[in-house]
Amino acid sequence: MESPAVEIVDLVKRYGGTTAIDGLTFNAARGAVTAVLGPNGAGKTSTLEICEGFRRADGGEVKVLGLDPSRPELRARVGVMLQAGGVPPATRCGQWLRLMARFHAHPLDPAALLERLGLTEHARTPYRRLSGGQQQRVSLAGAVIGRPELVFLDEPTAGLDPQARHACWELVRDLRANGVSVVLTTHHMDEAEKLSDQIVIIDRGRVVAEGTPSSLTGAERQLRFRARPGLCLDELLAALPAGSSAKESPAGHYIIEGQVAPGLLATVTTWCAAEGVSTEDLSIERRTLEDVFLELTGRELR
Repeated sequence: MESPAVEIVDLVKRYGGTTAIDGLTFNAARGAVTAVLGPNGAGKTSTLEICEGFRRADGGEVKVLGLDPSRPELRARVGVMLQAGGVPPATRCGQWLRLMARFHAHPLDPAALLERLGLTEHARTPYRRLSGGQQQRVSLAGAVIGRPELVFLDEPTAGLDPQARHACWELVRDLRANGVSVVLTTHHMDEAEKLSDQIVIIDRGRVVAEGTPSSLTGAERQLRFRARPGLCLDELLAALPAGSSAKESPAGHYIIEGQVAPGLLATVTTWCAAEGVSTEDLSIERRTLEDVFLELTGRELR
């Protein structure tokens, strides 16, 4: 059997007295998009930097395309987009991409890549004078120009406007369609849900959940509405079908789960009207990846 694109077993990384990665284990399949999600400080970037060969692990085992990440032969097979930096500040972005292309046997056309990512008119602009979003796109172009087998993308759409973000998504989809393995981190839950074949959620250096987007969010639907904070949920539940549950999170935002039958919407509106409660944004929808993420990692700021 072909080995996974990335295989991580019991990975540990410490910085002084702080354990950033604490026994992390997961695989990223070949030819698939794997999203690694987690709060700030969860260990995402440290994990990618170990896989990229930029940091050494303090414990556990990591294999990239079946090899140790430090092996020099991986350089031609793996593309890397760092969270920040990686491009000489004074270098013109077109010049830098042409230079990067010369390190590979069959690179993509730098001019075509600049055009696709909306950077043609900035080809002669020094990297330091580009906007944050334009710098992100240059870094993305550098990661894929060598036609790699595996690409690591650390928050590839951070700071991008909607148009550039969608262009990045299409590039990732094309990579997958061509059999390229992609491992990315992102704080955009909709991005992970749209692009990923597999999602790994980590917190405090450990995996807390993994699976496909649909398996994590489930098929259950929810009724949501907004009203004044502090409604008596016990009284509301008494009017609902058996097995229903209700919660207020955050204040003034209500979620009802259980059997979302056709008459549930009418039952809730009737109860609210009888109690003199004004409702807004009443809707029936499925649980989102953001809901799952917050349930697993909490709502406190990191």
